[in-house]
Amino acid sequence: MTSPELSPRVAVYPGSFDPMTLGHLNVMERASRLFDRLIVGVGVNVEKETLFTPEERKQMIRDATAHLPNVEIGVFAGLAVAFVKQCGARVMVRGVRPITDIAAELTMMMANRRLAPEIETLFMIADGELAHVSSSLIKQIAGIADDAELARFVPLGVVNALQQRIKKLHRA
Repeated sequence: MTSPELSPRVAVYPGSFDPMTLGHLNVMERASRLFDRLIVGVGVNVEKETLFTPEERKQMIRDATAHLPNVEIGVFAGLAVAFVKQCGARVMVRGVRPITDIAAELTMMMANRRLAPEIETLFMIADGELAHVSSSLIKQIAGIADDAELARFVPLGVVNALQQRIKKLHRA
């Protein structure tokens, strides 16, 4: 039985989004068509060194999803499943890359079901040529790729932010 305060019409897509990729955007666009509200949750993990602050990531996502009126962006720390419940959502969207993410995501899904059995996990794979793109890959190629090459993997606003951050890091 569904908890009355959790809506099946609301979904949360949590992640680090450091940086956001076109694969993330593809999942956001498709998930936004399935739910009345899609809340993108920018996760903060104090043990993980990030390229961008949570507020910078939030702004990049806001800019890239401006054409999606039912998308909201929030920042959270702690368990993603707790954030999903806090948002009043019944569904957690997880973007997965074929093969590389499946085992870890299934383990996480099983743990989340024990912690919050009322939350369902929906796995979505980014379309075609975006399915292999990861934030880690972007960080690896950012210093050697030009704007046009990066634009094949990340939204244009992210290209600019990424190039500026990489230049700043190389100067430091």
